[in-house]
Amino acid sequence: MPAPQAEVMKQLARAKFASFGLTVPKDWQEPSGQKGDHYKQAIKPEDKSSTPIAGLPLVKSASPYKWHMDVAKMHHAKIGAFLDGICEAICSAWQQWQSAATMAGIVVAGPMVTAGQLVGPPLFPLIMASAPKSSPMELKYSTAIAQSISNGWLAYTATVKLAGHPFYPAYSAVAVPVAPPMPNVPVALAALIQKDTLKLQKVGALADPTAPFHEELFESVGHAFEQCYNTWKATTMVTNVYAIATGGTPISPIPAVGTATMTPGGLV
Repeated sequence: MPAPQAEVMKQLARAKFASFGLTVPKDWQEPSGQKGDHYKQAIKPEDKSSTPIAGLPLVKSASPYKWHMDVAKMHHAKIGAFLDGICEAICSAWQQWQSAATMAGIVVAGPMVTAGQLVGPPLFPLIMASAPKSSPMELKYSTAIAQSISNGWLAYTATVKLAGHPFYPAYSAVAVPVAPPMPNVPVALAALIQKDTLKLQKVGALADPTAPFHEELFESVGHAFEQCYNTWKATTMVTNVYAIATGGTPISPIPAVGTATMTPGGLV
């Protein structure tokens, strides 16, 4: 399966952020009593309402007044642009990683394989290559997210091991000195995960508790990434693991013994 598409991750991230129901300006309360009467009388008719945010609003306006709606629209646009941009960068990096990933150090013993290590390029520079960074705050957010995902991905790939999987049924009894090289029987990637350790620690990486919307942004991206990851690991197959092994003779066929390597592009 290809790495998750950006549009799917964008929709998941936007829906998660919208679920927080954030209101701007925060903690605003309309004046009441005599002050409230004067306040309402001072508002021009054209400023008493404004067109709502099109589509799913990422933030809500504290009132229908135009200036509050303008603030909400401004935050909606900025937050949406960042979520879309970082999701596109993550998916692009994910696709590059999947195309380059290999698995080496696999031990072949008859039809079964053990050991092995899934390796690929670090995600951090791949994400940062196209992540939003047009402002210092965007750069700070993108760096924290990219670093957290990269670290979590490295820990995850370390859990992908082969533990007695039947990759080569034909190697049970080989009647020639050199076993014919062959690809493995495809297996679901999820079956090779010894312990799912994918955890993202983005808020700590930011180290700025005053940054606006940082918790909601990071939780939204983390939620979208996790949902896409859960689908990806369950539907991605490990293929093109080619073995080089020795065998026996026509008189004494024996299980093949050797090593195997997955070529880049073997995760499909």
